[in-house]
Amino acid sequence: MRSRMLPRYSMRSLCAVGLAFTFLGVAAGFCGAQSGGSTAGAAPTRASGSSKKSKAATWKFAVSGDSRNCGDVVMPAIAAGVAQSGAVFYWHLGDFRKISGIDEDIEHPSDHFAKLMTLSEYYDLAWKDFITSQIAPFGKFPVYLGIGNHETVAPKTHDEYIVQFADWLDAPNLRAQRLHDDPSDLKPKTYYHWTISHATRGGVDFINLDNASNDQFDAEQIAWFEKTLRADSASSRIRTIVVGMHEALPESIAKNHSMNQSEGGIESGRRVYLDLVKAQDASHKRVYVLASHSHYFMDGIFNTDYWRVHGGVLPGWIIGTAGAVRYALPPDAKSARAAETDVYGFLTGTVHADGRINFVFQRLKETDIPSAVVGRYTPEFVHWCFVENSEAHERETVSP
Repeated sequence: MRSRMLPRYSMRSLCAVGLAFTFLGVAAGFCGAQSGGSTAGAAPTRASGSSKKSKAATWKFAVSGDSRNCGDVVMPAIAAGVAQSGAVFYWHLGDFRKISGIDEDIEHPSDHFAKLMTLSEYYDLAWKDFITSQIAPFGKFPVYLGIGNHETVAPKTHDEYIVQFADWLDAPNLRAQRLHDDPSDLKPKTYYHWTISHATRGGVDFINLDNASNDQFDAEQIAWFEKTLRADSASSRIRTIVVGMHEALPESIAKNHSMNQSEGGIESGRRVYLDLVKAQDASHKRVYVLASHSHYFMDGIFNTDYWRVHGGVLPGWIIGTAGAVRYALPPDAKSARAAETDVYGFLTGTVHADGRINFVFQRLKETDIPSAVVGRYTPEFVHWCFVENSEAHERETVSP
């Protein structure tokens, strides 16, 4: 039976800058409730006070992915950092737990268990552990979940993922958007979108895609994506499109660990990329593409010979820095605007009134780990996560 920890959406930070989740022209505002909870149909409010202009000018969101291995140590620090950053939501791009083996933060002696754990016991615990150890630290803060390839490692499946995380995939604003797009679309999916609009300015459509398995993007998801993109392209209200997924689209600097690993991934991923180029060039939308899967930070992932010749270079980032074993940078990393490995952290996006988004990598230090987490895992294990959880070191507890 899946855990029933419901995502609770406290929208004070959204309302403070005059933002609301919206569905086409109809606002599903969250600013009317005195308690800070969601109230469907309430009108969005503007910022007030002497700092109204500066507060209303920009707002932030945060994103990262890949929190297996040491995510129970790193994610509580990300939750604290995201809250401190002023972001209005956090987006996880997938790979919550390893599944192909026991994560070090579960295998390490802690309050999880008082005896050696079997794989069967681990499979039962893994996603529950992700919810209690990595999502619970966000409290009422809005969290969106993407699916990664490790969510589909046997014995886990897409269907089990949807059941376990239905409370997030079918959150009120996602359900309302899905039903507005298609009244017959009653069941939550691993791909979805939501829009955040300023009360008086254009909106941003956030599109979460599923490329967690080699059969994606399949025809159904492509049809949904292109329908969503056509609506965004035709809308004067949508100025910006942010697309997030687990694996980077094909032909990036990280092509050795991306959708390039399957023929279907190459074909469907190139199609999605060119769809986004069209939205940028023909419909004059600002387009940004986010991924994780590779366990490092990189800015400028599509600055490759292929895309310079075959459509153009879209702004793209990899942010697989939420606790997974850190990977070596790819051979062409020098072509990126910035690249770092052996780091943990998250990306903040600051949205401006004209739809521009400035992205900044927020690097975590070992001293950022909350004291309660250090007490739970011991300072020695926390230090191990920062120093040894890397391809640069031999690993004793988990095979490559």
